[in-house]
Parts: sequence; C-alpha cells; structure tokens
Amino acid sequence: MTTVSTKQFWFVVGSQHLYGEEALAEVKAHAQEMTDALNNSGVLPYPLVLQDLAVSADKITDIMKEVNYRDEVAGVITWMHTFSPAKMWIRGTKLLQKPLLHLATQYNESIPWATIDMDFMNLNQAAHGDREYGFINARLNKQNKIVVGYWERPEVQKQIAEWMDVAVAYNESFHIKVARFGDNMRNVGVTEGDKVEAQIQFGWTVDYFGIGDLVQVINEVTEEEINDLFAEYAELYDFEYGNYSKEAWEASVKVQISYEIAIKRFLDQGGYNAFTTNFEDLHGMKQLPGLAVQRLMAQGYGFAGEGDWKTAALDRLLKVMSHNKSTGFMEDYTYELTAGQESILQSHMLEVDPTLACNKPKVVVSPLGIGDKEDPARLVFDGKQGDGVVVSMADFGTHYKLLINEVTAFEPTTPAPKLPVARVLWNVKPNFQDGVKAWIENGGGHHTVVSLNLTTDQIVTYAKLVNLDYVVIK
Repeated sequence: MTTVSTKQFWFVVGSQHLYGEEALAEVKAHAQEMTDALNNSGVLPYPLVLQDLAVSADKITDIMKEVNYRDEVAGVITWMHTFSPAKMWIRGTKLLQKPLLHLATQYNESIPWATIDMDFMNLNQAAHGDREYGFINARLNKQNKIVVGYWERPEVQKQIAEWMDVAVAYNESFHIKVARFGDNMRNVGVTEGDKVEAQIQFGWTVDYFGIGDLVQVINEVTEEEINDLFAEYAELYDFEYGNYSKEAWEASVKVQISYEIAIKRFLDQGGYNAFTTNFEDLHGMKQLPGLAVQRLMAQGYGFAGEGDWKTAALDRLLKVMSHNKSTGFMEDYTYELTAGQESILQSHMLEVDPTLACNKPKVVVSPLGIGDKEDPARLVFDGKQGDGVVVSMADFGTHYKLLINEVTAFEPTTPAPKLPVARVLWNVKPNFQDGVKAWIENGGGHHTVVSLNLTTDQIVTYAKLVNLDYVVIK
C-alpha cells in the first residue's frame, strides 16, 4: 500500500489531586497496566502511548497542544479513572484538532462486595467521571467517539481498533492529492464538484494535468522496465490469449505496463496518492489505461473514472481506513430482477479493483467499444462475498452529501464467458426495492467506493469529524 506515515495514539487518564499522591500513584499503575495489555492484545492496529495523568487544566492543555503539534499522533483516547472535574478539560479539548475517543470503562470488572469501602469508591469513580466528562464534550459539540464496556473484552478492543483506523484516515485525508489526467466526462452531472470547498472541508488537493504531461512520462519508460514487470505479471496472473496472437497480445499488455510505470512515477514524483482518467481525453495514448489502473489500485492508490475526483479521493480515504483490504472504486451497471434474486451487477469499463477478487485474476485483451483506441488489457475476476458498505459522495451546490448503503456481496455462480471485465455482485439493504429507491431519492451517484472490510459506524464517525451531511440506508 502507498505509504501511510507511522501513527500512534495518546492515552490520557483523568483524575485530580483531591485524593492524594498515593491514590494518583495507583491510578498511574492501573493506566500503565491497561496500556500494556491493550498494546499486547494484538487487536489494536496502532500503538497506545500513556501520558502524564490529567490532573489540572494546565496539564490537559499542554497535552492537547502537543497532540496537535506531533504529526505521528493520530488522536487521543481518554479514560476517567476517577472523578475528573470537566471545567478543567474545556481549554485543552477546545484546542484539540484531532479525533477523540472517550473510553467509558474502569480498571476492575466487578464490584468487590466483600471489601468495598469509601476509599475504593473514591478511587474508582468512572461512572461518576464519565458523565461529568461526557457533558463537557457534548457542550463543546466535539463529535467524539464513545466506547463503553470493560476494557479487556474483545468487542470493546475491536471498537477501539475500528476507531483508530478512522482517526488515521481522518489525518491522512489532509494529505490526499488527486491528479486529474484530463477533465471530467462531458455532460455527466455527478462527477462535478467544488474543489476549493473539498480542500477546506476534507483536506483534499485536486490538480489538473493535460494528457500530454503524462504521455511525456510514458514515452520515457524503458523496454527493460517493461520486460521486468511483464515477468512479474506472469507469476501473479493467468494469461488468456483468446483470439490474439501471442505477439499481439503481449504488445497490448506491454502498453498497459508502460502506463502503470509512468502513472506511478508521475504520481510519486508529485506526491499524489489518487488519480482519475477519462476515456474522452486520451490524445497521444494508444489505449485507455485499464490493467495499469487496476494494478495501481491494488497498491493503494485511489482512483475513479471519467474525471470523478471526488470518488478517487474517497477511494484513497477508505483504502487507508481499511488497510487496502477488499476496498475499491465501483460503478452500478446492471440489475438482476428475477423475483427473489434481485441484485446489482457492479463493474466498470476496465478498472475494477483486484483487492475485491475472490479468484486468481487473468489478463485479458479485448476491444473497448468507446474511446476509439486500441484493444486494452485488463484483469478479469469474480468478486468476493461478504457484508460491507458502499459509499457515494455528491456535491449538492450548498453542501456535500455522503450516501452510505449496507450491502451483502456474493460470489457469482453463473459463468459469463463473453464478459471481458471483472464483476462484483451484491444485494442492497434493507431490500432491493427500498434500498435502490432510497439511494436514488437521496441523489446517490453511480460511481461509488465499496468496502467489505469497513462498517457503517466507521463511515459515520468520519462524516461527523468533517461535518459532512450523510444518509444511511440499511
């Protein structure tokens, strides 16, 4: 996957001086034990780093300032071990510019009825402290995540892990740079959008490049580079020559290889991690990039066709969030309307993400009915099964809007020998009729990003962090 800088999360434990140094020492010991256990659990995708106890407004403010300054810190997890007066959290919390999770837990799982006394009660006041702390976050409209439950339980740790992935994606969102090779497809509505507003709200940088800028880099790719990558293809994929001679087939594939090398070089040199192409804008190119794009998506680059930079950026965002597992650009194509089998066939002209493949992809060369270019190579495969989410972003003029639909993907069982593209099939929730109707009524686009590795809750958590209007269909 394209590089995501090393991240960590700070664990900030609330208490106060009221209970004395001996009590604070015990709080610190409990916090360290929890930190070590969570880090050793194997569940959290990023390390947790314990900070000094949050026992005063000045200490809290100093910690939050440092969080904002330190690029490697992706967010803060707070725990109210004892009663921590919330007014001392106001300044620091207002200054905090990174995601915040309130872990509503306590050190001990059960109440020790045989020995419990007021010393124990005063030291273990999470139920008290959670409400004081929760009030001030609500008052500040912090949009923080709240995870409730005993910290050693797998389901609690899983919720923390899923939030960490969202927090890292939120931070990486401000580093998303989209290179647009050509403009948007003519006469299409949903691919348009306000790029300045997207940079203000989401942190996305979107830059245009003429096709000639890319063609120049393509022309500089060497035959040796192409042959080396072709040998790698031979190890990874099945080759299907079809009606082409071996020489003609390989020539077509090597065009795509030159595109892969050139696009990657262009993106990396400019610090771009997402891109778009457009079949209406290919002057100087022999083929529409297909296999090349699929290969780059598998490496973690965001992509969308027809100049749809919003979906390309969203693709990169969700790839970071999902660790590039079973997540990619998609397009609604054809309905299956047989009674009791209603579903949607998802695909694209060429560019279906191989992270969604359930079988070994094969390299196929086939004509493309649009674009008026040479026959391009592409990877053909069937999509995985699993529950997931499909997401679309639209610009409504006054605001951006995110559509989220829960889906269940399934592996195709009927062969499609004449279909020369990869295919993904899914059922929409709550059912075909209501799900499709709600999607259309709310303006959901035909370009989407699907993930079989993320949850609705994670997408909603991100939407709240960036004040993004959203609709959930499930």
